[in-house]
Amino acid sequence: MAELVLKNAFVSVDGNDVSGNVKSVTLTYSAEALEKTAMGDNTRNKIGGLLDWSMAVEFNEDYAAAAIDSIMFPLVGTVVPVIVRPDAGVVSTSNPQYAGQGLVVSYPPLGGAVGELASASVDIQAGGDLTRTTA
Repeated sequence: MAELVLKNAFVSVDGNDVSGNVKSVTLTYSAEALEKTAMGDNTRNKIGGLLDWSMAVEFNEDYAAAAIDSIMFPLVGTVVPVIVRPDAGVVSTSNPQYAGQGLVVSYPPLGGAVGELASASVDIQAGGDLTRTTA
């Protein structure tokens, strides 16, 4: 298995390729752990419940027309298509694509301290199933 240095991830939000401004991206996929322990059990027993996913994206902020601020600001509170993959290249078994409908929960349009690069960390939560494709 080859290791990957993440340096060319692809991120699309609402049909906009925002990869060129992405500083970091984290996609989390999880399942609820539902308790099913009963009398006589010596160990807690759990089963998987509903699936969940979220995506956190940190951007270098850009206020130009058709840039990050003009894309993200109107999306807060809406469910939009999101796509992410480890590399901007073609989707393959070694470059899977994850896609879903995501609720843009928060977008801080201004952030940073004096002398720092302006940035924004966007929180996107599941608004539908997450799919994984390799072709």
